[in-house]
Amino acid sequence: MPGSHLPLMEEGMARWPFGPPNAGIALDFTGDPPALQEMRALADERWKALPRLTQTLVAPGGPRTGLAWLTGRHRWARGDGHDLAQQVDSADSTLRDAVRQWFHTPFPADRPPWSLHLLRGTTEGEFSLLFRMHHSLLDGRSLTTLLRALFDDGRPLDGAASLAVPGPRRRTARPAPTAGDPPGLLTAGRAVPLPHQGPREPAYTVVRLRADVLRAAREAVGVRTATTNEVFLATVSGVLRSCLAASAADQGAEPTQQVWLSVPVDERPEDCGEFLGNAFANVRVPAPVTLSDPAARLTACTGLLTTVTRPRSTSEKLVEGTLGAVPGATMALAGGRIFAPAYAPAACSYVHLREQVRTLAGRPLRRLTIVPMVPPADTATFGLGGCSQGHTLSVATNSGGRDAALLAEAFLDELTLLAEGPADRG
Repeated sequence: MPGSHLPLMEEGMARWPFGPPNAGIALDFTGDPPALQEMRALADERWKALPRLTQTLVAPGGPRTGLAWLTGRHRWARGDGHDLAQQVDSADSTLRDAVRQWFHTPFPADRPPWSLHLLRGTTEGEFSLLFRMHHSLLDGRSLTTLLRALFDDGRPLDGAASLAVPGPRRRTARPAPTAGDPPGLLTAGRAVPLPHQGPREPAYTVVRLRADVLRAAREAVGVRTATTNEVFLATVSGVLRSCLAASAADQGAEPTQQVWLSVPVDERPEDCGEFLGNAFANVRVPAPVTLSDPAARLTACTGLLTTVTRPRSTSEKLVEGTLGAVPGATMALAGGRIFAPAYAPAACSYVHLREQVRTLAGRPLRRLTIVPMVPPADTATFGLGGCSQGHTLSVATNSGGRDAALLAEAFLDELTLLAEGPADRG
């Protein structure tokens, strides 16, 4: 709510130590871009009833050290009357240009921390629509809700529904029994050495997945068709296994500690589907890096992200309330552990627009691409964006300037191995 303090998850992102906590989603379309005024009018029409988009983020008062920093909390300030159209612009830039520039630049303190950009495409006859935001403002589900509303069959979003905060009942992950017990909040695992190629700096790259290869990978187990998300987790696990094998310290040895993948899970129950804000939890699932066969890794990833809707327990409410009361102290105590590569060397986020036909002012949607926050040092974030036209993989790293491209190449190789099946691998 406007004027309220940020909950713990959002407070943690507001204090993100690896760069501005900016993230976003880009949609690629075929055709010439709409006029800027047309996009501004559309955004104003479809989003004008949403209080979340008019808020500004206010940092804690006082110095950023000592007791004030440990106990201080960010808050949202009301921005009634703010012109949404002024948050929409166009630029003679591609998505890669935008990531290099805007995603490392904080939002102005006196404006709502989001923007919508019309960008030129990477090829002639295409353009991109990029929604960029401070991650404390919105999550991935919020972004798809907003972007869906802009399509030709969309409608103005309801302000009351956007404020319907998930309460006692939430969707949570219930991993398959074969996955074992979930790790404790601060349980560490095994770090995975990334390539560390090039200067130590954040890097970002995007590759397209072949539809036939992804389809064959989903059928690799044979008993049933795997979900795209299960294939995604299994393939990332194969990438991490290859990183371990390439490390001199790990050659010839299987890891004795569990390697964990961090995965955001939407907590919205069905009756809160249009809530705008952050309603997700990061859960950790085991990456089956000890399994040499890609199909076996896919089998091990089956059911890892099964979700159920259940009430929050009293102990969960107590822990959330206690930690949220002193967010600075909580982050100071836990940050060194939860941001370490051993906690989760890779994060995996999947966003999918499942509808068959989507157009923006008559221009058909071609691709969806995730742009994540700068990840913790020496970790990687894999983002899978999907729509009816296909899937796009983005990789972000904070370990070496060439690492994102190298890990994306490794992902394509691992996906191909999974799709070929054991017979073709000999």
